[in-house]
Amino acid sequence: MDIVLIAGLWLDGSAWDDVLPELETLGHRGIPVTLPGQGDGATSATYDDQVAAVLAAVDGADGSPLVVGHSAACTLAWVAADQRPDAVTGVALIGGFPSTEGEAYADFFEPVDGVMPFPGWEKFEGPDSDDMSDELKESLLARMLPVPVGVTRGVVHWTSERRHGVPLTLICPEFSPAEAQEWIDAGDVPELSAATALELADIDSGHWPMFTQPAALAALIDEASGR
Repeated sequence: MDIVLIAGLWLDGSAWDDVLPELETLGHRGIPVTLPGQGDGATSATYDDQVAAVLAAVDGADGSPLVVGHSAACTLAWVAADQRPDAVTGVALIGGFPSTEGEAYADFFEPVDGVMPFPGWEKFEGPDSDDMSDELKESLLARMLPVPVGVTRGVVHWTSERRHGVPLTLICPEFSPAEAQEWIDAGDVPELSAATALELADIDSGHWPMFTQPAALAALIDEASGR
């Protein structure tokens, strides 16, 4: 099966390099997406540009792909369910949740000169990064790409109620499935509260399992593809 892979903020398609061979071993073809403004040099990129890139990857895949989103890009993966409900096998979310209708996509940190740079590892101390070595953090820091404010401050809109029936897997890294279920039950994550085909999966990692647990992550993606 084709697997469309969308990395979160500050990362390009190479974030999946360690996961791709693991997926291939399991019989899948990974399609990593380099999002506009995150690796292509387009500093004027917008949220809508990133949406278009994801939909183009879905449309270009063989058959019905599974769409995988990481962190903030969980919203972009859920866009595929919203706008291509008949074209996708399902969606898997890693360490994040789809934005609520009318929210900004990812306006988390103050921009500098029109872009939102990576704020430094101190913002992600604790469960997010405890499984990462200093060497890995240093290596990733050199790869982090500032994200244009046209992306981060883009407003999210949902268009089709049919998205709620698309098979959805939430992979829980720095938080547990039990914690995620509490947030869902409390209505803190409206898009997941409304999902009718949701499963939760645990992974023993921090926020970036594609770097620290690529084989385990690929195995969970493979399970999601079988739903």
